[in-house]
Amino acid sequence: MAGSIFGEAFRVSTFGESHGRAVGVVIDGCPAGLPIDEEFIQQELNRRRPGQSAIVTQRKEEDRVEFLSGIFEGKSTGTPIAMVIFNADARSKDYSHIADKYRPSHADFTYQVKYGLRDYRGGGRSSARETAARVAAGAIAKLLLATQHMSCHAYVSQVGRLVLDKPYQELDLQLTERNEVRCPDPEMAAQMIQLIKEVRKEGDTIGGVVSGLILGCPAGLGEPVFDKLHADLGKAMLSINACKGFEYGSGFGGVDKRGSQHNDLFYNDGGTIRTRTNHSGGIGGFPMEWISIFGPPSSR
Repeated sequence: MAGSIFGEAFRVSTFGESHGRAVGVVIDGCPAGLPIDEEFIQQELNRRRPGQSAIVTQRKEEDRVEFLSGIFEGKSTGTPIAMVIFNADARSKDYSHIADKYRPSHADFTYQVKYGLRDYRGGGRSSARETAARVAAGAIAKLLLATQHMSCHAYVSQVGRLVLDKPYQELDLQLTERNEVRCPDPEMAAQMIQLIKEVRKEGDTIGGVVSGLILGCPAGLGEPVFDKLHADLGKAMLSINACKGFEYGSGFGGVDKRGSQHNDLFYNDGGTIRTRTNHSGGIGGFPMEWISIFGPPSSR
């Protein structure tokens, strides 16, 4: 599947199925000599691991990563890095009752139409289980970005109609991991958890919003036209199964603003060029394009 590959300079290719033997990833383009912190990679997978609380999927998976190639004596060798995560709680028979049924909003129907068959065991390749491989690759990407003083942060900013509208500068992001909903505001986190539990008791589910923050990006990342930075970010985020929208900067909130209000004016700060506002979400190079966001509008 050509659609299982993402990236150019740092290319990620994932494989595996939800209730198959394993999921895994191959990374091409990681430079040689990068210290590989295997404990950090496992910690990142532990954050994603299902069955951690009553408000997430109850599938029990340890998500123990095994390193197959591309690492020697704790450093990357410059060759493809392969990692695999074996499925421990694969119960194919649990899905036998839907072998001849299509689940609403899932990829069952589209896979069968496209390929002439489908893996009904939890969605097979179309399952969100595939994201475990992305997390493993993302952990190595984080290690690489850290050498360039760049870091990525994310937190839940909305569940249903409950919205955390504080700017990220007023949040202690270290609190993000201290509750099961991953919201850095304890009071709002408690409300979100309560709402999810209430909806779960009704036999239903509810959506949410994750806000992201990338620090330390140098100016000039990205390519012109079709390979714009926000286009690549949008493609990556929208490829996640349940993601229904992606915004950056002011996002769709910029629709009701005039250009004079929305433009990010430049100024010289002791020889460094900065902007007085960040409606563009840190991404420049367009006149009037409001497509997506990293964080709620009030956080810029």
